Amino acid sequence: MSQLHALVVYVPASHSEGLLAAIGDAGAGRIGDYSHCSFTTPGTGRFTPLRGAQPFIGMVGQGETVPEIRVECVVEADMLDAVVRALRAAHPYEEPAFMTWPVNGWR
Repeated sequence: MSQLHALVVYVPASHSEGLLAAIGDAGAGRIGDYSHCSFTTPGTGRFTPLRGAQPFIGMVGQGETVPEIRVECVVEADMLDAVVRALRAAHPYEEPAFMTWPVNGWR
């Protein structure tokens, strides 16, 4: 087993199911004999696109709020690069907000 990492990503509610499938198919959320394990929470994303941005939602220079889903899952370190690539490919935002960090798991 490789080091376990936590992954948290924020995605528009309209794209959450597609993103969950993509990262799960890439290896995120594998726990024992289960795959695609995650926890999701609804919330509101806030951002202001700056000059040079090509926003999926909103307009440059104007603050925006969007119904988003916070997705949390675990990823083994050796699958992390593939999961991040899948996340970026499935996410509609030009710059998706996500973070990862190593965790001490039950393994």
